[in-house]
Amino acid sequence: MPVDQRPPAIFLMGPTASGKTALACALRERFALELLSVDSALVYRGLDIGSAKPDAATLAAHPHALIDIRDPAEPYSAADFRDDAMAAMRQVTERGRVPLLVGGTGLYFRALQQGLSNLPEASPSIRERLAGEASVQGWPALHARLARLDPAAAARIGGNDAQRIQRALEVIELTGRPLSEQQQGGPGVRFPWRVLKLALLPAARGALHERIAARFDQMLAAGFLDEVRALRARGDLHADLPAIRAVGYRQAWEHLDGRIDAAAFRDKGVFATRQLAKRQITWLRGELDARVLDPEQPRLQERATAALRLFLGAPI
Repeated sequence: MPVDQRPPAIFLMGPTASGKTALACALRERFALELLSVDSALVYRGLDIGSAKPDAATLAAHPHALIDIRDPAEPYSAADFRDDAMAAMRQVTERGRVPLLVGGTGLYFRALQQGLSNLPEASPSIRERLAGEASVQGWPALHARLARLDPAAAARIGGNDAQRIQRALEVIELTGRPLSEQQQGGPGVRFPWRVLKLALLPAARGALHERIAARFDQMLAAGFLDEVRALRARGDLHADLPAIRAVGYRQAWEHLDGRIDAAAFRDKGVFATRQLAKRQITWLRGELDARVLDPEQPRLQERATAALRLFLGAPI
């Protein structure tokens, strides 16, 4: 069998609050790695507390590429991420080091490794009609429609994720085929790196749910609402932007609009984060070539280190 001559790369994936950043930083101290963030919220400047962005001290000690690369008024797509990540990975490889991509945005990981499908361009008329239906029925009702037409896509998309629900239904109308089916096909070009996938998947979700709630309360204590007030004060941001639809920010925006009280904001923020984790876990279970590590089991760093040593051929 021929030896795979592609340079190595590491994907460290997991649901929110599963300890990915801490593990990535620990592994960087043991191997010649450079870290790249795979997170659709961390790309935005000013979304710091509510996105659980690594703090300044962590980023100074362990720099992450692809953090703070967009203004929150600007959109950022999976195609943008793929271009940026490929360029950053090439630079890391040219420096003789190994890129470690760490995050929980499954769409970005998939777009990077598998490429992007040739999906149809947006249809303003269909989008306008779907938005009108949502204004009457609510986005959860359109999500239920999507669940009937494309269960796999609906499982990955939140019941209030207006942008992604709208796009999935739009693609079905334009092509007559489920979005999930079309996303399985990419350009067919072999990924330039050989990849070790590590998936942090807790066998039981109780501890993860507790960490999610505790972290949300820590965010509130750290000034999360003041952060969102500063974003609102800019005057050019609104609730329909991808950055503001990020989990936590959407609920904070509702609260500051006076639509929900403080207690409801906290509860909805925690619930939305748990739902995000559920979707991330569902996606990760479909990554059959990933090595699963339960973050609740002891010696996580040692188990991950052993996997990297075997993959990289590093001395024990």
